[in-house]
Amino acid sequence: MTRDIINKWKNVRNNSQRIKILMKPFVKQKLKNHIPAIESIHTDVFKSFDCLQCANCCTSIPPIVSSRDSKRIAAHLGVSKKQFSEKYLTTDNDGDTVINASPCPFLEDDNRCKIYEVRPSACRQYPHSGDYQFIENLNLHQQNIRYCPALFEIIKRISILSKQ
Repeated sequence: MTRDIINKWKNVRNNSQRIKILMKPFVKQKLKNHIPAIESIHTDVFKSFDCLQCANCCTSIPPIVSSRDSKRIAAHLGVSKKQFSEKYLTTDNDGDTVINASPCPFLEDDNRCKIYEVRPSACRQYPHSGDYQFIENLNLHQQNIRYCPALFEIIKRISILSKQ
């Protein structure tokens, strides 16, 4: 069945339609019965996936930065929270506070993060696909699947579960 979904996905020219086809079988209630399997798939994919070879998230998606994140990062950089906010943050169309540049100003040439130890929670949790996070973020996955090959692989594998 996964092959059918992927074949449909490949044959659709519009990316948003591809994503809808792939995500269509995902029903929250049905997936809740598979949380241990979802966590296992997430773990398995990330055992073989090296994010440093990709960094699409860091080059394409400005992360949400909470007040707590701002305080932690500012302290790490040795600046005030206000200075950090003025230099690195903006408000997006949804009213969220996000990093003001893409690619991220903290992304180094080797795809490592200059502030990795204190990076925003959104970065720590990306692509939000482990255990209960997968189910709670189905709408977010429709966006993130465009950027994260690991998430795409996770969704391909989980789509089999949704048929059971």
